[in-house]
Amino acid sequence: MEEILKHFPELTKEQIAQFTQLEKLYREWNDKINVISRKDIDELYIRHVLHSLAIAKVVKFRDGADILDVGTGGGFPGIPLAILHPKVNFHLIDSIQKKIRVVNEISVALGLSNVKAEAVRAEKIKSKYDFIVSRAVTQMPKFVGWVRNKIKKQNSHPLPNGILYLKGGELHEELEGFDKFRIFEISQFFPEEFFETKKLVWLPL
Repeated sequence: MEEILKHFPELTKEQIAQFTQLEKLYREWNDKINVISRKDIDELYIRHVLHSLAIAKVVKFRDGADILDVGTGGGFPGIPLAILHPKVNFHLIDSIQKKIRVVNEISVALGLSNVKAEAVRAEKIKSKYDFIVSRAVTQMPKFVGWVRNKIKKQNSHPLPNGILYLKGGELHEELEGFDKFRIFEISQFFPEEFFETKKLVWLPL
């Protein structure tokens, strides 16, 4: 939790309590349904929570915004972002039902009324969103194919609507077919060693 408070000192008491509960909840659920690797569960706050919150360093979602988290797994980046933005609507989807069960149980335990979780493939979603967030579920061209028609035309943020994609390593090859994108080095927000090669890609649609 120290890392979260260091980088997000303006958290309310309720948000601090919710973030604090995450470790206990994920440890309990991970023993029943493995959604986080054994190695990563010990580094939950750096590798999952803070990594997810890098998105908030690039764009602060406005109240009432609609965000789709594709391939959420155990709830990342959606759940940490939902704690940080209690008045923003988050739709977390994954094709694996048991992972969505974990997301639902943790959302209920935290009292997150702004999270809807569903076991469904992205291609089946009919709604429109301000932003689509994800953590490295596939190569960008394939991902864009899944979500291309799910972005609202009307922008309500300084950063135009589109994809916010957390990924590591060399990205230019998979992005070379796109005219417009921006790569943010997460290490500029968080100095921890884990983030040295981590990036956030913004791709407008």
